Amino acid sequence: LRPFIRAALREDRAAQDVTSRAVLSPSARIRARIVSRAPGVLAGVKLAALVFTTLDPSLRCRLHRRSGAPLAPGEPILTVEGRARSIFAAERTALNLLGHLSGIATLTRAYVRRVRGTRALILDTRKTLPGLRALQKDAVRAGGGRSHRASLAEAVLIKTNHLRAMRHGAFGIRNSEFGIPIQEAVAKAKRLRPKKFVEVEVTNLRELSAALQAKPDAILLDNWPLKDIRKAVRLHHSAFRIPHSAFPLLEVSGGVTPANGRAYARTGVDRISVGRLTHSAPSLDVSLEVL
Repeated sequence: LRPFIRAALREDRAAQDVTSRAVLSPSARIRARIVSRAPGVLAGVKLAALVFTTLDPSLRCRLHRRSGAPLAPGEPILTVEGRARSIFAAERTALNLLGHLSGIATLTRAYVRRVRGTRALILDTRKTLPGLRALQKDAVRAGGGRSHRASLAEAVLIKTNHLRAMRHGAFGIRNSEFGIPIQEAVAKAKRLRPKKFVEVEVTNLRELSAALQAKPDAILLDNWPLKDIRKAVRLHHSAFRIPHSAFPLLEVSGGVTPANGRAYARTGVDRISVGRLTHSAPSLDVSLEVL
């Protein structure tokens, strides 16, 4: 993380803080703390401390809360002590990261609470900021969510465009004339990547039936209306006479919010993946106060 932090500090020109250099003596020392200004869930506190100590190793930080802890307005998160110039130079970078990651954890917790008591798990996606994926996904876990594949190399996810490209490549014509090669794609993925988790996207019940016969590890229903998801769950359950743990998992995505998340979870799906956890979470309001 240190190269990333150094790049962030360089972006803010932390070594050339003209304000602190103009009004503060190099020997001035302070003690300050970061507090939450709003209720939420904490994430990234160790990273925030690392920002301070990366800029100035002589700074001393004390963590008051761990990642995943609930926060009330005014609660202390971190105390930092040392050179005033150094603390102010690192302040904005530390707060930006802490607020962003805590915002992700807070939004994730809202989703997790809404689906409590159902079988559904809340998952993140790869809709993350370049260079921040590991940190954002860690914040999702702090909020009680789970991580979907971390990269393209981690799992096989055969989407509709892959299927269309397969048909177009094989015949040089539009895929709709010959149908979607779901079973062929899943079989090929299992053969060539036998140790990888294999998931396939379907767009209707006919494709779902084909996917169930192919038996991937999971089936994705993206942007399906609730009434069709309920039909899919019934079809999914009726296709097997074995314990539920042996079924392909059913995953839904698209249009799921904290307000309607429970309705999706109560259909009986196994996983709900939510891109907005990482690409649209509002930052938690945190600030630094000199004591």
